[in-house]
Amino acid sequence: MVLKVVFSTILLPGLLVFLGGCTKDNSPSDPDAGEFRFTDSIKVDGLERSYLLNLPPGYYSGDNFSLVIALHGGGGSATQFESSSLLTQKANAAGFIVVYPNGVKSDGVLKAQTWNAGTCCDYAAADNIDDVHFIRQLISTLLAKYKVNPRKVYATGHSNGGMMCYRLACELADKIAAIAVNACTMVTTEPCSPAHPMPVLHMHSVKDEHVPYSGGQGGGIGTVNLHLPPVDSVLNVFSSFSRCTNIAQVIRSNDNYTFTQWSSCDNGANIQLYLTQDGGHAWPGGLPGSGMADTPSTAIKANDLLWDFFQQYQLPD
Repeated sequence: MVLKVVFSTILLPGLLVFLGGCTKDNSPSDPDAGEFRFTDSIKVDGLERSYLLNLPPGYYSGDNFSLVIALHGGGGSATQFESSSLLTQKANAAGFIVVYPNGVKSDGVLKAQTWNAGTCCDYAAADNIDDVHFIRQLISTLLAKYKVNPRKVYATGHSNGGMMCYRLACELADKIAAIAVNACTMVTTEPCSPAHPMPVLHMHSVKDEHVPYSGGQGGGIGTVNLHLPPVDSVLNVFSSFSRCTNIAQVIRSNDNYTFTQWSSCDNGANIQLYLTQDGGHAWPGGLPGSGMADTPSTAIKANDLLWDFFQQYQLPD
């Protein structure tokens, strides 16, 4: 039996408190198998990279589970994103595995954790941390340890985590079947060339001032002095990759949100956009990420949308 450190968070006004404890690591090779939550780490490029993993009820009697990689925003963490997104509750109800990796900590006073999505964000981008390699190694590790269907691995993320998903779509499409992102844009520095037509679900609020939907200067960690491309241009790039013939068709529009779709794409790799009128820079249907964070949209529920979307896709043979 191996003891692993588990962290949880308590949100107090203006303060994020981390509590530590220990739990058994009952991975499938453990004779005491039956636990469903684990913290672990792998060494990649000389760095110890940690993650939080949740197995759904029925894991030990089932097989061929989908895996969703959930990437926190800049300055967030695995535990924070799990708490604010409520994605673990969805994973338990729907029966998929979810893993929350941690970005690298900056060397500044705040020790903010970020992802190297290209030009953003903060220390991870400035120090050229190879987060694509980390996620590739993480997928390989989880495929070896858990009952994951290798054709059903997906990535989702918020803000800087969503930006990282776009980079994974460009550089790790041989491992990722589809992505679903929120409150972000694409900031890759290398030419984007997905290994297969990449299905994309994008969620955004017109009120987002950290990563404006129409592009321009950002207002979040690592984006204050960064010019961000408009979301429409990013989705049109992926539409071109997938050779979609029905471009930017408005499927539904009301006072709460607009649903636009790029369809008739190669391999059925459709692109969907939900643009809400409420909320801000927050996970739709979730909780605020901190005491000072934006209020999440109530017009849509990100977890329901992303799971419905992911179930339509798997990696080609």
